[in-house]
Amino acid sequence: MRAALALARRGLGTVWPNPAVGCVIVNGGRVVGRGWTQPGGRPHAETEALAMAGDAARGATVYVTLEPCAHHGKTPPCAEALIKAGITRAVVAVQDPDDRVAGKGVAMLARAGIKVVEGMLEAEATELNAGFFQRVGTGRPLVTLKLASTLDGRIATHSGESKWITGEPARMASHLLRAENDVIMVGSGTALHDDPDLTCRLNGLEEHSPVRVVVDGRLRLPLTSRLVATANDIPTWVLTLDGCDPARREAFEDAGVDVVEIPAGARGSIDLELALQALSESGVTRVLVEGGAHLSAALLQAGLVDRLIWFRSPRIMGGDGLPAAQAFGIDHLAQTPRFERMDIRPVGDDVMETYSRL
Repeated sequence: MRAALALARRGLGTVWPNPAVGCVIVNGGRVVGRGWTQPGGRPHAETEALAMAGDAARGATVYVTLEPCAHHGKTPPCAEALIKAGITRAVVAVQDPDDRVAGKGVAMLARAGIKVVEGMLEAEATELNAGFFQRVGTGRPLVTLKLASTLDGRIATHSGESKWITGEPARMASHLLRAENDVIMVGSGTALHDDPDLTCRLNGLEEHSPVRVVVDGRLRLPLTSRLVATANDIPTWVLTLDGCDPARREAFEDAGVDVVEIPAGARGSIDLELALQALSESGVTRVLVEGGAHLSAALLQAGLVDRLIWFRSPRIMGGDGLPAAQAFGIDHLAQTPRFERMDIRPVGDDVMETYSRL
């Protein structure tokens, strides 16, 4: 099952709106087939593994990280394919939360006389597809806020200098995070100040660059920016307020940018919860937020940050540096968003900490 989970991870960021699934088929103590969900969500992991196994699947055990699908969509059900292949035992990590499956795949296997074992490495499998589970359960994607700061939480000097607070290993880890998410999101301030590419620049993973999303309520992003200039090559979406300037919108769309209008929230800026729901309706399951401080604060204040990945550099900048999140109205400790640490590890000279919202 650990091998199946490792295979499933290969699909993160490329298979949405489907889950990232891994499958390993074992017969006679030998791996005869393996597969993972392919880009775009199809073929499914089980289909790939069965194609590799061929006749060796008969009498074999299948290890799969998510319950095999049981409904007819663009492809036949994977549970049906496993039955036809002659699998005799199925080990399933976690049940699929989708109502179209949700126990039906396991039941189909059991009715066919296949011995089913459920719950192996269930927690790991659930976390791997946390974005898919959340989209199905709540109607919005998993939001991961990534920050890179000094030990005292500063992301730039008072003059705006921020390259590079962390070292090369931390930056490589950040690019891997981009490859594992469906969308990378920034605020308009970051897009204006940094003029970023927001692509994955790891060797061999360049094609895994996520959709780039800019939260830009007033359509301030220059048409000459790198994001707009490369929008025909890398999907780029701009989330803006309802009733935006039609001529400005047309100019963005002519450049290849998808413009999505979102209603305003209580303070007149984009309602971020509705923005995330709009992304979910487009199939997005995982969003990586890379700044800036205003967007980070707004998401934290609204309780919309599910995971926090914090790269800390062994530096101290002091109070004249720019904070990781701008003020968002905290008067008492009870108002502060709280997180539970899931992991901590060294990354070169820096430290990478991963948190989950409590």
